[in-house]
Amino acid sequence: MSKPYLSLSLDMDNQWSYMKIHGEEGWESYPSYLDIFVPHVLKILDELDLKITFFIVGQDAEFEHNHKYLKAIADAGHDIGNHSFKHETWLHLYTKEEMKNEIDTAHDVIANVTGKAPNGFRGPGFSWSSTLLEVLSEKGYAYDASTLPTVIGPLARLYYFSTSNLSKEEKEDRKEIFGKFSDGFRKLKPYYWKIKKDRKLLELPVTTMPVFRIPFHLSYLLYLSNISIHLAMLYLNIAIFLCKITRTEPSFLLHPLDIIGGDQIKSLAFFPGMNISSDRKVFIFKKVMKKLGKHYNLVDMKTHVDAIATQKDLKTVPMPEIAS
Repeated sequence: MSKPYLSLSLDMDNQWSYMKIHGEEGWESYPSYLDIFVPHVLKILDELDLKITFFIVGQDAEFEHNHKYLKAIADAGHDIGNHSFKHETWLHLYTKEEMKNEIDTAHDVIANVTGKAPNGFRGPGFSWSSTLLEVLSEKGYAYDASTLPTVIGPLARLYYFSTSNLSKEEKEDRKEIFGKFSDGFRKLKPYYWKIKKDRKLLELPVTTMPVFRIPFHLSYLLYLSNISIHLAMLYLNIAIFLCKITRTEPSFLLHPLDIIGGDQIKSLAFFPGMNISSDRKVFIFKKVMKKLGKHYNLVDMKTHVDAIATQKDLKTVPMPEIAS
């Protein structure tokens, strides 16, 4: 019997986008670590014979000095997704015209640089709205992957604000980042959004632990590994067990700083978790992939979405009303 799918994706948040989100000065000069991170991660993925989806930020694809690194991702056989152009976690506040421009601009530059047109989207900071869903549907995207069904969103937001240099106004813009407590009760398995004019759009949520609705993507496992690697693996084992008994095929999320440490990205050494060395992070990443690979067929988002689209019993959920 073949193993169920688990899709792997990596949000390509660059140095400037981390700085922008946290209100750090100097992000406007768009400092980048892609020249360090991309060769690093491609080597690791090649060693593990893994193909994943990279959600790329359009602004990074605008700069010629990034082109060879972003092209290298596609040339290595990895899937390409759209992670917005400006990487603003208040994306949900955009008007339809602003949203269309944001998606189109990012789509075009990412396709031109990588040679692969994105057919899926993830919002920065898990930001999404009905306006976004409508724009993606009109553009013919196959899926959205912006929802994170977790009950700890408000706690994550509180921690994020407490460790940032954001002004009161900037915090107001970001007041819905990581979602509301009620978002934790959204569907965990893939489903279709019902878009007007009889259109629909597949939603593939970032998987959280069934029943408990707490995240188990790599950032959380790394945090637990600081306490005990055995605790981190126990947490992962519980998540896998609950996914299997609920027949949930996970969508597992990665970030650059999950796989590289402050020893290589010295400019972000002050960020949470960057005290863990790159070697340690790679060791934990490989250990987690080995564990997941025992239970699942590890694939990119496109492969997973194509398989999901053949299922006959997916639920259809009404799209929330667009505020006037």
